[in-house]
Amino acid sequence: MKSALLHLSVPFVLCVALANTSLFDEVAVDLSYDHYAEQRVDDLPGFLAMPCNCLVNLAYICVGLYWLLWHRDATETERSRYMREVFALMAVFYAPVQWTRLAVLRRPPAVLDQWFTLPIFAWVPVWISYIERRPANWRASHAAALELVSILSYSLALAHERGFEGALGCHVALALYKGVRVQREHGDGRTRGYLLLALLSCAGFVVLKLLDHWLARYRLFQRLTGHFWSKVCDVLQFHFSFCFLTALTQRAEAKTAAQQE
Repeated sequence: MKSALLHLSVPFVLCVALANTSLFDEVAVDLSYDHYAEQRVDDLPGFLAMPCNCLVNLAYICVGLYWLLWHRDATETERSRYMREVFALMAVFYAPVQWTRLAVLRRPPAVLDQWFTLPIFAWVPVWISYIERRPANWRASHAAALELVSILSYSLALAHERGFEGALGCHVALALYKGVRVQREHGDGRTRGYLLLALLSCAGFVVLKLLDHWLARYRLFQRLTGHFWSKVCDVLQFHFSFCFLTALTQRAEAKTAAQQE
């Protein structure tokens, strides 16, 4: 866990430092409560200004800690444990960034909220590459290179108003392609179910966020808004991605062990 924490903390701190400079002053981010359909509660402190959208961030921490402390598989190798721990820590680190964005409505946390989404999605292809190549052929340098490219891809937000959306779309498409491919090569019925649930959660995350204000016309979505439910879908996307990737890792490592006997 120390390695995962160190390797995640260094780029995290660097990105936080850069986000607090003037580098991203031209990036298009929303800095108003009008962006969200949930009504602000003036009697509550800033960190609970929109109670539902704020408190849902606790779910990221819960799912991250669950998978971080997961010890069900005694045969888990050091490298596969590293894959799981990095992904779990990403969920834990991401929650306070989103929460801070809602609490203060300032540019740096809004930029970080967008920026950190990219390497989180990029970790899925990194983990899948480990499954496909097996421990003997997998190189940490390949993972570091992909994550670096992912972090640098946020520069598209500087080049175009919709640059972030373009970068995110590419990340989602790559994760989807790699997920379907590894399922065909190494999956079974159980992992197919996990993949479908992860994809449905991803779709819910995108669609419900886009329809936040439109859905607020209906009573059902006036307190627990589309944005809130999109975050619930995002947490489920994390969880089912973990289920999918850990199950495939177990199968791949079991095949490798059987071949070596």
